[in-house]
Amino acid sequence: MTRVVLSIGSNVGDRPAHLRSVVEALGERIRAVSPVYTTAPWGGVDQDDYLNAVVVAEDPAFDDYAWLRFGQELEQAAGRVREVRWGARTLDVDVIQCVDHTGPIVRDTDPTLILPHPHAHHRAFVLVPWLDVEPGARLHVDGVPVPLTELLASLDPAERAGVVGTDLFLRDEGMRSC
Repeated sequence: MTRVVLSIGSNVGDRPAHLRSVVEALGERIRAVSPVYTTAPWGGVDQDDYLNAVVVAEDPAFDDYAWLRFGQELEQAAGRVREVRWGARTLDVDVIQCVDHTGPIVRDTDPTLILPHPHAHHRAFVLVPWLDVEPGARLHVDGVPVPLTELLASLDPAERAGVVGTDLFLRDEGMRSC
């Protein structure tokens, strides 16, 4: 069995519907869903703001590559086009961390899937919603497990302030975590 942390985002089209499509596709595998945040685009490309959330899920049949394929299939179904790195997208599904019975899966030499996500510790739009659903979570950075609270505190205050809560929830408010 693997437990995965997925960061989901959208800044094109019906953004809430694109995010909800991930929650619907995961169904009973969901263990937690963060509230939705709005964030400025990351990476320097001029585009509209994003809606972002984090989903934690488990599946006994999925390994880390299955989670990657799952996310890519959802992106394709949402009409995602990959033309500009860090550009606008209907749906972005990133595998942030994957844990199996031995602990966090680390892949640092496979260009297809690097785990944990190599930029997650620099992105408040990942850390803030993840903290909402797993306050004690840790992310391996350079092989060392670091509490998300420490990673978030190390970011520029403007980066943290750019993650703004919305009144949107992808599930019933009372069912954010399971």
